[in-house]
Amino acid sequence: MHVSRWKVLGAAAAVGLAVSACTGGNESAGGSQAPASTSESAQDASLKWLIEEPEDAEALAALEEHVAEFETASGIDIQIDALPFDTMRTILQTQLRAAEGPDVFSWGSGPGFGGALIEAGLVHDITDAYAEHGWEVYDFAVDRVTVDGKIYGIPGEMETIGVFYNADIFNELGLDAPQNLEEFRTAMATIRDAGLVPLAVGDKEGWEGGHLLSMALSSDIESDGLEALFAGEASWDSPEVVSALELWRDFHEEGFLPESPTAVDYDGSIAMFYSGEAAMIPTGSWLVGEIDDNTDFEVGYIPFPGPDGPGIFAGGLGSGPFISANTSHKDAAVQFLDFLASPEHAQWTVENLHTIPPIPIDTDALEVSPLLEQVLEDIAGLSGGGDFGYNIDVMTSDQFNEAMYDGMQALFTGQATPQEVAARLEAAASS
Repeated sequence: MHVSRWKVLGAAAAVGLAVSACTGGNESAGGSQAPASTSESAQDASLKWLIEEPEDAEALAALEEHVAEFETASGIDIQIDALPFDTMRTILQTQLRAAEGPDVFSWGSGPGFGGALIEAGLVHDITDAYAEHGWEVYDFAVDRVTVDGKIYGIPGEMETIGVFYNADIFNELGLDAPQNLEEFRTAMATIRDAGLVPLAVGDKEGWEGGHLLSMALSSDIESDGLEALFAGEASWDSPEVVSALELWRDFHEEGFLPESPTAVDYDGSIAMFYSGEAAMIPTGSWLVGEIDDNTDFEVGYIPFPGPDGPGIFAGGLGSGPFISANTSHKDAAVQFLDFLASPEHAQWTVENLHTIPPIPIDTDALEVSPLLEQVLEDIAGLSGGGDFGYNIDVMTSDQFNEAMYDGMQALFTGQATPQEVAARLEAAASS
């Protein structure tokens, strides 16, 4: 995750901060989960909940209205504070150490986000709360908030990263969804020759390049290969990483991307896809709701194709709730997390905000678009043993991420070769 990306998540991810899993507790008359019990110490407590600031004010208003159901049922007051991502990342540790800091905060579930705060002793252990309330979260999601066998948070919404394509354009050009890299190249050449942009890639803000590398590596070396890179068991200047960088350089040189990707910001790349100027856009599932609202053509969604097959989705988990180790209202905070982890809350966010909780969802019981239904089913399939790649920047340090963002931009501007970029990644990972 990167500061600039938050600007494009919009209403869906803003309230999706709270999406999670699962079963347990009782239903209130309003349809949301009420606390199973209200202890004397928790009753009438007031909690501060710190979240990332949404771009859309309506998202925050919707969240406040929904959380009011919990307040009515529990007697616990929730004060929602929102900070810009950049500000929050800079001062979050300071806030958590302060006496007036948040009781609950929503933050990224990966090692570079929540994991760093856990290591600093700033997050409350909720292992017992999982057992007491029966929160059923995908195992691979719980792993992201588990340190030394203890669980510290509820993972946020699922985010897959792949390629959306304009099915109407594909049909007009006689193209099928590509099932490997060779078919992907053939399709992009056909689209380019028809006078359209094959891939709406914008890398002006930098973080987008991290997603591009994540896609290519996930579909080539899969999760095991990426985990070896994260663990230092493989080198970031390995032939596989160089090959993934070469792939994006070649796509640019072959005219498959906008003329100057580093001059196109994320909003600009989305606009190219919505207008039909571009046939595909490589990005994440957080865009589904906006696609539903802004397109009048059929849209498909596939993993970035692999060398010998359809590839796998890269992805990760968005921001989810944690409890501050310093809160004096731990019982009340656990009750609030029980609300955020309820199936009713998850269903509300799926239907209204197009977010994807890290739990199985019965799509027959939901009123969602065919595109969102597909994404939900794809993610449900992952829980049955399918491979799932990684969004690299959630798993790595700020120093590494800056090297990756700057390196991808240098690749597109011709200021660095794939080998040079890979060497910079290895140097950043080793420092």
